[in-house]
Amino acid sequence: MGHDTVETPNLSFGRGGQPGRGTPYAQYVRLEQLHSLQHPRSKEPAELSFIVTTQVMELLFDLLRHEWTIARQSLREDDLTAALAALRRGTHVQDVLVESWDLLATMTPQEFNSFRPLFGEASGFQSSAFLHLEFLIGNKNAALLNMYDGMPEVRAELTEALRSPGLYDEVLGLLARRGLAVHAKPSEQRYRPSEEVAAAWRRVYTEPEFAALQPLGEALLDVAERVTRWRQRHLSSVKRTMGAKPGSGGSSGLTWLRKAAEQDVFPELWTIRDEL
Repeated sequence: MGHDTVETPNLSFGRGGQPGRGTPYAQYVRLEQLHSLQHPRSKEPAELSFIVTTQVMELLFDLLRHEWTIARQSLREDDLTAALAALRRGTHVQDVLVESWDLLATMTPQEFNSFRPLFGEASGFQSSAFLHLEFLIGNKNAALLNMYDGMPEVRAELTEALRSPGLYDEVLGLLARRGLAVHAKPSEQRYRPSEEVAAAWRRVYTEPEFAALQPLGEALLDVAERVTRWRQRHLSSVKRTMGAKPGSGGSSGLTWLRKAAEQDVFPELWTIRDEL
C-alpha cells in the first residue's frame, strides 16, 4: 500500500538551511515596511481602519494611473487592442476603489470626530496620486499645483501631467487618424465638451465604417461611470460620517463633492445617448 505524502512549504531560505532575512514573499512585497506604516494618533479603534483604507486607496490610485498611462500610450501608437486591455484592467481597480468606501461609510460621527482633530489640515483632497488621475481624465486645474510648493518633485511631476495630453486627448487623436473630423487640441484647462467631438462619436455609433471604434467608446463609458460611482460614494460616505462640516483641507465639504459628482467624464459619449 502506498503512503500518502504531505507537502509542506519551504520555511527555511537561508544558506545551509539557516533562516534568512524573512521569507522570499516578505522580501518581495516588503511586508516589514508595509506593516510598519500605520500609526494611529488616538485610542479610537476606527482610526486604524481609516488609515489602512486611505493607504490602500493610495496604492490603488498608483495602479490605476499605471493602467491609464499604458492605455494612453497604446492609443498614441494606434494599438487599440492594448488600450482596451489596459482600460479593462483599470475598471477592475476602479471597482475595488468604489467598494473600499464600505470600510469607512459606517463610521459614526462620534468615532470620526474622536480622532479628526489629530490630523489637522490633512485631507484626501491633497493626494497627488489622485490629482494625477484627475488630470489624466481631463479634469485639470493649474491652481491646485500650489498645494505642492513645498514638494518640488511632486509639483514638477504634476506640472508635466497638466501640460501633457490626457487619456481622452489621445482618444480624440486616434479618432482623427481614423478619418473622423476631430481637431481638439490638448489643453492645460479643464476639458470642455465640443459639438465636433459629439458629431464624431455619433458617426462611430451610427456608421458601419467606424463601428470598430464602438468598443473604445463603451470602454471609456465604463471608466467614466466608475469615476462617477467613486465620487457618489465619497459624497454619501462624507455626508453620513461628518455631515455638512467644511473639509479638513479647507474645502466646502459636501458642496464641493456634490458638484464633482455631477460632472460627466468624457461628456460627449453621454450626450449623444439622447439621439441613438
